[in-house]
Amino acid sequence: MLEFSRSLLRWRTRSCSRRVSTWTPLAMAFNAPPARRINFTHDDVGLFGMPELRSFEGFYLLRDNVESRTQELISEAISDQRRRKMVDIFDELSDSLCKVADLAEFVRIAHPQSRYTQAAEQACISICGMVESLNTHKPIYKALSQVVDHGDKMPTSEVDRHVARLFLFDFEQCGIHLPEEERMRVVRLNDYILQLGQKFMSGAVQPSVLPSSQVPESFRNYFPSSGENVVITGLCTNAEKVEMREAAYRLYLQPSKSQEDLLRDLLLCRHELARSCGFDTYGHRALKGSTMEKPEVVREFINELSEKLRPRANSDFARMSQMKRSEGGKADARTEVWDTPYYTNQLRRQLFEEHANEFLPYFSLGGCMEGLDNLLHALYGIRLQNIDLMPGEAWHNDIYKLAVVHETEGLLGYIYCDFYERMGKPNQDCHFTIQGGKRMPDGSYQLPVVVVMLGLAQPRWKGPTLLSPARLDNLFHEMGHAMHSMLARTEHQHVTGTRCSTDFAEVPSVLMEYFAGDPRVLRTFARHFQTHEPISEDMLRRLCASKNLFAASETQLQVFYSALDQEYHGASASHGRSSTETLRSVQDHYYGLPYVENTAWQLRFSHLVGYGAKYYAYLVSKTIASWIWQTYFEANPFNRQAGEKYRAEILAHGGAVPSRKLVANFLQREMTPSVLAESLIKEIDADESKINDLMISRS
Repeated sequence: MLEFSRSLLRWRTRSCSRRVSTWTPLAMAFNAPPARRINFTHDDVGLFGMPELRSFEGFYLLRDNVESRTQELISEAISDQRRRKMVDIFDELSDSLCKVADLAEFVRIAHPQSRYTQAAEQACISICGMVESLNTHKPIYKALSQVVDHGDKMPTSEVDRHVARLFLFDFEQCGIHLPEEERMRVVRLNDYILQLGQKFMSGAVQPSVLPSSQVPESFRNYFPSSGENVVITGLCTNAEKVEMREAAYRLYLQPSKSQEDLLRDLLLCRHELARSCGFDTYGHRALKGSTMEKPEVVREFINELSEKLRPRANSDFARMSQMKRSEGGKADARTEVWDTPYYTNQLRRQLFEEHANEFLPYFSLGGCMEGLDNLLHALYGIRLQNIDLMPGEAWHNDIYKLAVVHETEGLLGYIYCDFYERMGKPNQDCHFTIQGGKRMPDGSYQLPVVVVMLGLAQPRWKGPTLLSPARLDNLFHEMGHAMHSMLARTEHQHVTGTRCSTDFAEVPSVLMEYFAGDPRVLRTFARHFQTHEPISEDMLRRLCASKNLFAASETQLQVFYSALDQEYHGASASHGRSSTETLRSVQDHYYGLPYVENTAWQLRFSHLVGYGAKYYAYLVSKTIASWIWQTYFEANPFNRQAGEKYRAEILAHGGAVPSRKLVANFLQREMTPSVLAESLIKEIDADESKINDLMISRS
């Protein structure tokens, strides 16, 4: 009996030793849900530590305070006795409004209590009213215009002058510089554009409801019915039957007169708005101050990239066609537009993900946060420190708070992590600025405060939240936005962190995805959440390669979308041509698969509202990020010298320096469309070579 007990003891010891946690405190914190703490000693500090928000009623106080401060700053700006730089007054005005507006916008969509969301919404409406009032305040506009045109009476830097020009352009977006009748026309157009956009977005997500008699009998059984109607709610891209994929595509994307009318009116109103404000097209208005600067440069980039992509994308489609023939037994089968997502997933499953969810156990949330922490420390000398939340500081009991601490500079800012799904929370991964950073008059720095929101599953009693490779990419992406905010050190909050041009704002976040897809980085933290065994080299190789399947055809699709968006917002917007005719001609020129008759995919393309004339921005951000990766980090993703240079020359400036100038200076080369296109093609070719090598080794 004694011997048995000793054997049992030895078994327990061995078992426990294998399971002893080697996670850091940060990893352990994120591998367990935040504990609900009972408060015995501390008073409620209010949301985000703001004492006004111990109650939802605090939003009314914040609104009143910012309204009072706005009036004071307006008086200061137009005063003959002004003693500060005009840009500093405007930046404080912007900071005061943004602190309430950004906070209220986040609380409006994320807080679980209706009293807070309603009060926050009222605050948003009030701030919008203040901004509209400012946009019609001609004395303050004239005061700013005088400074921009003739210089300030105070000494100013080039950054000051750049930011002042940005403020002036924001004013002129609303037509304040125009004669009163024309200005009112601009106001009406802006209001109408907003209404049209909301209606179009609502219609874009509505299901297609068709009488059964209009649906071929062979298709009807694929979709649910409602009375005498067939209801199609989406594209069914993962359906195994090609007939179902085709049916969903043709039926869900049928033309809609109401959507066509909304899109036509939206594009026409945008064109008229741009013309009223002195621009040739809406594209010229939207791209002013951007990295690409004007639509002609975007078009040149798109054309350069399109030519280089065409043979590579055709090769992708040929491979998909071969898969389709093998699967269906038809020797003449060809890839159609409804096939591409399906065969991309099929090849990924066959070649890289042979076992369902095999990667999940190696990417616990805590492990991924530990990997992020180690990477950021290697590149920038910073640590992510999980700190206790004070009572009332968070909007839910599953929020984490990270202090971002530099090894010599100290505290840089705070990141609130709202990572878990819950009832009523938006199903989107995103980054919110709550407070922007800026240099204060006493020389101190107003610390940035941001929220990173994800939609992860809650950790269970049997283990932590596990991330798929796609979720891992999203985590690194959103934390890239957060670090842009944390590492910026700008004089003005109006241009801090992600407050830069749309076609540059995604560069830091997309660059982080390159780190998330590098086996040298993943090797530092990808280990089994129970056994702590590292991920195998074979799994790692398959995982990293799988992220780049059919990259050429996927990039070509983004080029097509970007070209279509530019065409819609170009000179042809006033010609009255149907949006489907435009779609057909652009698709014929830029995409390797033909247009499908009697479909109108563009009428469900809701990005035309939020990214009007700027859909190209993600493609350009991807290209710039690729260029930076190849130049500075591909050889060594932990290169501290490269990280410090990247922070000092890119991240630190936010939007305080024109992004085109930042990129050219950092990469020591002019950012021409040809250079950008060549950089992305180089990456696509390298990834394709790796995939082919892996396919050969596994065949």
